[in-house]
Amino acid sequence: MRRKHKNMKDKETTNEEQAAEETENSELNDKLRPDDVIDADVREIDVSTDAPETSDEESLEEQVKRLQTESEEYLDGWQRARAEFANFKKRTKRENEHARERIAGEIITHFLGVKDDIERALSRVPETDDSQEWILGIELIQQKLQALFDAEGVELIDAEGERFDPTFHEAVSFEESDDHEEGLIIEITQPGYKMGERVLRPAMVRVAK
Repeated sequence: MRRKHKNMKDKETTNEEQAAEETENSELNDKLRPDDVIDADVREIDVSTDAPETSDEESLEEQVKRLQTESEEYLDGWQRARAEFANFKKRTKRENEHARERIAGEIITHFLGVKDDIERALSRVPETDDSQEWILGIELIQQKLQALFDAEGVELIDAEGERFDPTFHEAVSFEESDDHEEGLIIEITQPGYKMGERVLRPAMVRVAK
């Protein structure tokens, strides 16, 4: 009987402990947050995590646009500099060519008188056997001088029978002529020369009036 009473007491104690444990678990569960609250927090965390990535993407796009703009500006500046340099080279080349032509023309002008003297000498050669070697020497000098003129593009100015042109001709006299129309060149007293479009020396001429 005592043993039975003791067993019942033990069962009651066990039941009370189980009830107390269930109550404690229930209170603990009540303290925990609902699932929807947890889900909301998770979404909030996800959004806050994604936000910097969006900002980084926008920043990257801005950087790409800025770099594209800068590259276009650099390309435009490079093209302008290249065009300016090409124009500078052309201008410098043209100026150098003009300077060379001017200097060459000035030098050749000093030899025109020598050429005139050689041609006058050859036009009055005495017809003797003793002068043949001398004549050959003068002719050789004339040929070399003419070769130099040809290499520099020096040309004889046309004047015989042409109409007087003050650009290329210089009149020493205006004369009456039955054989020539007014303004035509009667005779060349000194030949003229030009190099390209530049007149080295105008032809000295007699002109009909």
